[in-house]
Amino acid sequence: MSQIDKFLELEKELQPYKKILSQASDVILNENVSKYPIFVVHQQEIEMGISLIEAGSKLKWSVNASTLEEFVSKEIIFMDKAKEFIETYKDPETHLCLFILSELGAQFVFMPRE
Repeated sequence: MSQIDKFLELEKELQPYKKILSQASDVILNENVSKYPIFVVHQQEIEMGISLIEAGSKLKWSVNASTLEEFVSKEIIFMDKAKEFIETYKDPETHLCLFILSELGAQFVFMPRE
């Protein structure tokens, strides 16, 4: 299976999560927690953000809500790269920023909210 096929499969798997992630993003933005919500999508235990969704019989992925600020404080994104990240960050009103930890490695993906 190619990387593109894996990404398309992953996007399909994450479809049921969009509504709750959009709502969580709105809370992060509206409560002035951060201008840069990031959702950590994973299948293993991680110490990052606040758990939103736990993987179970119907869901393959767990999702934690985090922010750019936490990524910088934990040095996942280095301070000198934060400006670059902000420049590539898509409008959170129209896109969800996902940090996906999978067999493909770790990558940022911007998924349309719809």
